[in-house]
Amino acid sequence: MKKIYGSASEALDGLLFDGMFIAAGGFGLCGIPELLLDAIKDAGTKDLTFASNNAGVDDFGIGILLQTRQVKKMISSYVGENAEFMRQYLSGELELEFNPQGTLAERMRAGGCGIPGFYTKTGVGTVIAEGKEHKDFGGETYIMEEGIFADLSIVKAWKADETGNLVFRKTARNFNPPAAMCGKVCIAEVEEIVPTGSLDPDVIHLPGIYVHRLFQGEHEKRIEQRTTRAA
Repeated sequence: MKKIYGSASEALDGLLFDGMFIAAGGFGLCGIPELLLDAIKDAGTKDLTFASNNAGVDDFGIGILLQTRQVKKMISSYVGENAEFMRQYLSGELELEFNPQGTLAERMRAGGCGIPGFYTKTGVGTVIAEGKEHKDFGGETYIMEEGIFADLSIVKAWKADETGNLVFRKTARNFNPPAAMCGKVCIAEVEEIVPTGSLDPDVIHLPGIYVHRLFQGEHEKRIEQRTTRAA
């Protein structure tokens, strides 16, 4: 099966449709699948639901799809630095399902493992628990969260071999492995593709069995918040 494609648009060919559910890796501007997001914007696919920790910033990451009104719903844990995300949510233009970060990561991982639901203490006694099943274990109350099963996963990695085994760079690992696991199809954009067998098995973060398509691209290294001190 062909896994290596020439560009983001080629890798997305035949997969996009209006109203689809996409799981996206990344945290802030770190490890986000920027080229795939640009290609989705260019494709004009609309009414999208995204499961992602946040939406980047106004002009980068999922934020560019908010600007073009291609996103209908966000499943996220953080509105963060994105003013348009906040504006659309507060004005009722965008549906938002808040998830604690650990719960969101575990929902993605659970979906990738074929687990439809799990119990967690996180959110008990808060608005997060409203409408969810409660169950006691060992005298403690837990709520049930559902696994995430997305139509498409999009992630960014540092290196891949030709079979799709992925290595992530330091904190860019973040939500990428669980996001990659929970999609029916996973596309990875990477900084470098190396020959099969050249990666030490002990350094592989995500096995290639989860990755259906990949491509190599040039990426922008943005800094979300630059903090400096006087010399």
